[in-house]
Parts: sequence; C-alpha cells; structure tokens
Amino acid sequence: AEENGSLPPGDAAASAPLGGRAGSSGSAEIQPLPALHPSSGPHSSCCAAAAAPSLLLLDYDGSVLPFLGGLGGGYQKTLVVLTWIPALFIGFSQFSDSFLLDQPNFWCRGAGKGTELAGATVTGRWGDMGNWTSPPVTPFSTAAWGTASNRSNNSDTPPLPSPPGKGNNDSNCDCHAWDYGIRTGLVQNVVSKWDLVCDNAWKVHIAKFSLLVGLIFGYLITGCIADWVGRRPVLLFSIIFILIFGLTVALSVNVTMFSTLRFFEGFCLAGIILTLYALRIELCPPGKRFMITMVASFVAMAGQFLMPGLAALCRDWQVLQALIICPFLLMLLYWSIFPESLRWLMATQQFESAKKLILYITQKNCVSPESDIKGVMPELEKELSRRPKKVCIVKVVGTRNLWKNIVVLCVNSLTGYGIHHCFARSMMGHEVKVPLLENFYADYYTMASIALASCLAMCVVVRFLGRRGGLLLFMILTALASLLQLGLLNLIGKYSQHPDSELQLKLAVGMSDSVKDKFSIAFSFVGMFASHAVGSLSVFFCAEITPTVIRCGGLGLVLASAGFGMLTAPIIDLHNQKGYFLHHIIFACCTLICIICILLLPESRDQSLPENIANGEHYTRQPLLPHKKGEQPLLLTNAELKDYSGLHDVAAVGDGLPEGATANGMKSM
Repeated sequence: AEENGSLPPGDAAASAPLGGRAGSSGSAEIQPLPALHPSSGPHSSCCAAAAAPSLLLLDYDGSVLPFLGGLGGGYQKTLVVLTWIPALFIGFSQFSDSFLLDQPNFWCRGAGKGTELAGATVTGRWGDMGNWTSPPVTPFSTAAWGTASNRSNNSDTPPLPSPPGKGNNDSNCDCHAWDYGIRTGLVQNVVSKWDLVCDNAWKVHIAKFSLLVGLIFGYLITGCIADWVGRRPVLLFSIIFILIFGLTVALSVNVTMFSTLRFFEGFCLAGIILTLYALRIELCPPGKRFMITMVASFVAMAGQFLMPGLAALCRDWQVLQALIICPFLLMLLYWSIFPESLRWLMATQQFESAKKLILYITQKNCVSPESDIKGVMPELEKELSRRPKKVCIVKVVGTRNLWKNIVVLCVNSLTGYGIHHCFARSMMGHEVKVPLLENFYADYYTMASIALASCLAMCVVVRFLGRRGGLLLFMILTALASLLQLGLLNLIGKYSQHPDSELQLKLAVGMSDSVKDKFSIAFSFVGMFASHAVGSLSVFFCAEITPTVIRCGGLGLVLASAGFGMLTAPIIDLHNQKGYFLHHIIFACCTLICIICILLLPESRDQSLPENIANGEHYTRQPLLPHKKGEQPLLLTNAELKDYSGLHDVAAVGDGLPEGATANGMKSM
C-alpha cells in the first residue's frame, strides 16, 4: 500500500492533524485519511496498531519543537544564522558568469580602436543569462550592436563596423591577435584569455550552459540523495567537492577544461543551495518560515551587489574565481557544529538518533526535563526499536493530489524564470535606446534593484494574501505585462506604419518611437518585478507543501525547473536571437495556464509542515475568499470528509433521512 502513497491500516492515524494551527479562513488543513472499511477485519487492525508510530512524535511543530524551545532557543537561533552566512558565498558564485564570461569590446591588435568590434556582435546583448539565484536572475553582456551604433554618434567614439557576417565585416575576423576593452573591472576574463570571439564565440555560450546544466543535474540528484541519507552528509560532501572543482576552475588551461569544471562546480553548488534551504525551513515554526527564508534571499542579494567591487579588486578572472570559492573553506567547520535535521530524523522514524539529538539540544538550551509537558521523551523511549522508513521522491507518482501540486509549482517556476529573460531583453535589448542602460554597471544594478524590490514586495503581499494569493497576484501581473508588451506595442507599431484612417493617423503622430520604447521599458520593469516573485514564491511554496520525507526531492524538481527556464536564455542567444518572439509568446501562454492552476493549490500559511506522504496528500484546497455565513461550502471541511464507500448506504436508507440531509451532513438553510 505504501508504494502508491497510501498507508497501511494503522498508519491512517498518522495522517491526523499534526498540531497544525488554523490560519485564516482560507487556509488549508491536513485532513485525516478516511476511516477503514469494516470488512478490513480485526487482524489488520492489530497489525496496524503495531505499525503505527506515536502521533505525538509525528506532531513535530505541535509537540517536539515547543519542547525544545521553538525558535527562541539559543541553539536553534545559532543554526538559523549558520544557514544565512553561506548565502553570501552562494550569491558570489551564482553571479560570477556576468564577470567571467562578459563579452568585451575587441579590435585587431595594432589596428587601433578605429576598427573596434562590440563584443556582443556575436553573442547578443543578453548572452550571459546563464546566471541564476534562489533567488534572482542576473544581467548579462550589455553591449549590443544597436547600442554600439548609438555610441557611434558620439564624437569621442569612432564609428563601429556592422556585425560579423554582414557587409565587409567578415574581413575583421581574419585577425590573429586581438585587443580587448573589458567593461566589468577586470583586466582579463575568460573571453579575452582564449580569444573567444568571431568563430569561437559559440564556446562562450557552452561555458554558460555548463554552470546551469550542472545546477539542474545537481538539484535533481542531490535532492534524492538528501532524502535518503540525510541533509548533513549531502551538505558536507558538496562543500568539499565545490572547493576542489571551484579552485581547479581557476587553473584551467583551455575553455574545454573551464566548461567541464564549471559543470561540476554547479553540481556541487546545487547541493549546498538545496540542503541549506531545506534545513532552514525545517528549523522554523510555522509563523517564522517565510521571513527567515527571505532574510537568506537578502543576504544572497548582498553578494550580488558586492560582486562588481570584488571584481574591481581582483582585476584578474582567476583571482576572482579563487576568491569566490575560498570562503567555502569556512563551511568545513559545519561538520562539527551543524547537526542533522531533527525533523527529518523523526519523520523517517530514526528515533535512536533523534533521541541523542534532542538530549544534546536540550542541554545546549538548558531545558529542564520537567518542561516536557506532553511527554515527548517517554513516547520516544517506546519507539526506539522501530526500523527507519525512508522514502524516495518517486513515490509521489502514486498519490492523488501531491504530485499535482508539485507539477503546478514546477510549471510556475519554469515560467517565472523563463519569461524573466524576455522582459530583460526587451528592457535592455538593442531595440530600446536608453543612454542610462548602455553601461554595464547600470544594467547590472538595475537588475539587482528590481530583484530587491520584488523581494520586499513579497514580504508585504504574502503577509496579507498568503502563499497562494501572493503567487496568484504576481502571476497575473506577469501575464498582463507580457500580453500588453506583445500585443499593445505591436499594435501601436502597426498603426504607426499604416495610418489608413484619421484615427490611426492621430495615433501614429501621438505614439512616436520614443513613447513606444518608454512603454516597453515600463512593461519590462513590471514583468521582471513580478516574474522574479513568481519564481521565488514557487520554490518556497513547494518547500512548505512537500512532506519532510521527500522535501529535498520536491525542492530539487522545482529548482531544476527554474534552471530549465533560465537555460532558454543562452539557447536563444546561441541562435543569434532567432525565435525570440515565439519564445516570449510561449511563456506568455504559460502564464495564463498557471493562473488557472494556482487555484488548485492549497494554502500553507500558519500550517504545520507535512511529515509523511499521507499528510502532504491531504492538504485540502480552500476557496480564496471565505464563504458567507449560512452558505453551503462547495469543498469538504475536516468534519465533512467521509468514506465515499458510505454513499451507497446513504442512498439505500434515503427515505429515513431528514429532509435537509446530504451525503456530507445537514444542508444549511
């Protein structure tokens, strides 16, 4: 029975509410499994009693965490801070591609700057879209041919030739030596070291793919391993190997070695990001989970803001890479100071290890045994002989509701991070000619500021609307910005070019190209702001509704989906922006689908985390707005959830029922 997500008879009791606190009227509840059919027999109930663990031990948020002092315990606070500190190092690593692989301006050596070529002639303006965070997406190469042509009007800058492959510019790629003008504060980066321009420019995109693909595979694989062997071993091994591969990247002798090592660096980085995210969630009580997660996001953004200064200090890409990786040496101390997740130990019935950890935490927090009002320790003593029960994420395939929730959040994450690139290119692409956005640092800090504003808005919106309401609001904003940018601006352009009527003529006069560009920038700002919130909220939402026994696996699926969304950016750039408009249209359609699917999700605000698959399966979906008093709700409540096999009995004795009786109880009059 366990193979398809259901429980043996006695484990039905384990799916009862685990001390979940009632949130707002639209919040979710963990529903108990339906009662067993009487035909199950006494033998099965006897075996069930022997197999069912104590409900008290499964009620982690209601019993175990309060006994340990909640988040008020000094030891728990120390652990939370230890999950925040590495977010700064993670921010450095995630945004490093913007500096290591930025396309510089280049010209033939000895020919002078009069024959300068803009670096993005080969890669496109957003060739660096391979960067990502568990948070926000970074800007990438900021030079474009359209931008370069604007600068050619300046008397201080000589005219630039046309892009390679057009006109007489093919001869400019016949040079055997180049001079570079790097705009990121470095004297040399990967592109200038190995001359990755003209015919070799495609290798830059492969190098960008490598980190993202490594992250995707890392999320999927380390997530499954963390659910099987624990969060702590995966975290510590990921730290060791990122030190090995990350420092070896700085010693690369060619771009092939660089790209290969970046793949393994991304793989290990994914293990660190995922396990820290899960540990942070599992340490916190229901009311503190979101804000503690957002603090980690702000710390990662601090790394994004500090990255340009770090690059200016290092001056060389190899020194910068080494300086980014070296802080992970401090995390080796986590082996002795960071324990395994107690929540995961309890959920997988590793009660012997859980007992030792509880005693250690109570000693650290100076908690007296008399404070164990609910009797957690006596119950734990009775269950020490149990064998551990570990679950793989594959088990979610046999569930009815849980797999649907995870798939919906995967599509949301894919759409949010995928469409983010479309808005970024529209705002800073060559079709929008804004002098402020021609500078690399202006591009970089504009993107970072939008991400920061998005996170601040999430803190306010989620507080008032909850997880599902906030996700729905940001997805609606993303869809509106996308559809208006695709439809309204193209309609304006069409009327401007073909003023067949007097009304169209007036519109053509009123809507100049500059006004159209301003509208495009405005929609792009709104779209980037909202899409970043969609991606971040989808990851957090998944961490809350996925059971503890498979939480890392579920998080890995959603984070890998986000990686796939960001992977579309370098793919489009590799094809020289061919298919960009279709790319935007597809993601715009996905936003409309996501708006409908979000309504199918439960609300997890102020609810206990589900511990096993049965708990996660019975999160119920509630309406966004509470029903009026006296109105019959369309969805079953906790008291109305009945065994559907009893419907036949109701029909058989229907004549003896009161007039207002229904299958779910008495009808409200």
